[in-house]
Amino acid sequence: MGCSGCRVRFNFGKVLSKVSVFFTMVLIFTYVFYCLTGLCDSAPRTLYSHQASYYDTADDLRPSPRLLPDAPRLRNRTDSADAAQVDAPARQLPLHAADGAKKSAESNGIPVSNSFGTKRFPQALIVGVKKGGTRALLEFLRIHPDVRAVGAEPHFFDRFYDKGLEWYRSLMPRTLDGQITMEKTPSYFVTKEAPSRVCSMNCQAKLIVVVRDPVTRAVSDYTQTLSKNPGLPSFQSLALKNTTTGLIDTTWSAVRIGLYAKHLENWLRHFPLSHFLFVSGERLVSDPAGEMGRVQDFLGLKRVVSEKHFYFNQTKGFPCLKKPEGSSRPRCLGKSKGRPHPEIPSEVLQTLRDFYRPFNHRFYQMSGQDFGWD
Repeated sequence: MGCSGCRVRFNFGKVLSKVSVFFTMVLIFTYVFYCLTGLCDSAPRTLYSHQASYYDTADDLRPSPRLLPDAPRLRNRTDSADAAQVDAPARQLPLHAADGAKKSAESNGIPVSNSFGTKRFPQALIVGVKKGGTRALLEFLRIHPDVRAVGAEPHFFDRFYDKGLEWYRSLMPRTLDGQITMEKTPSYFVTKEAPSRVCSMNCQAKLIVVVRDPVTRAVSDYTQTLSKNPGLPSFQSLALKNTTTGLIDTTWSAVRIGLYAKHLENWLRHFPLSHFLFVSGERLVSDPAGEMGRVQDFLGLKRVVSEKHFYFNQTKGFPCLKKPEGSSRPRCLGKSKGRPHPEIPSEVLQTLRDFYRPFNHRFYQMSGQDFGWD
């Protein structure tokens, strides 16, 4: 009898041990399953796993695997699982928490890398025009905390379209929710294929065109080329097919770019006028804060960039950004900007003005703005 009771207690102990092992295995498998499905991302982690790149101003240009450029499923990004991945919201810390993590990491000598946020296709592009003031506009916009932009010109929609949309997206900086991804490539505006290609990425994209008096722009374009090629023929020999008749050579790119109405017609086949903002290159010099106010409104941003950010550089002849906090010098565009223009015969400039006048008026009508170039 006594031995029988011992066996019962012994068997009960074995059963209890097996039950404990069973529940332990269930817990382990449950935890592994949650982690594999991404549901344990909310679990507390150490500071090292939260070090982020939102604070790293350098652009992340690491390439990703290529994607064929004309894949139909990318025309409407809601049509595929890949699209969901592109537009998936970033899992990230709140800004105040990220700021605290960044300060703690810096105080401990831990490098802060760019890992917060998501690489997205641009919601807004500066598409033109060359020598209009696009670099200045981009640098002014990058002051805004809700704008992240590629520093270099990607030239995707005119030169590297064969690399595919995924390659293009890999060039973009990471953004948090509420931030805008941007890039600028001025040659897009004059590239015939660019509008349809941009629309295949995002037909809702906002498009900014910085325009300038086409005569002054042509001279500036020539000046830049001359600085790289001192043996360049004279401006008038390139601009005029025949100096006697005054016939303009529209095949010369410096002249052709200034036909804004022609290029805009091409873009309006794919985008409504409401998707465009036309920024005056002249007003970007004379009233940068005013033009930046218009740009920020167009992008749906709070007006952060204002008069306090600018000062006029008398030597260069255009506005520069005041020095940022903690910097020893102001931020001004490089020596390639603000070059002195060569002397051009006045009759050649007048011939060009007469040539551009009807195109300018047409552009005023199309854009709804009179830029006062005549």
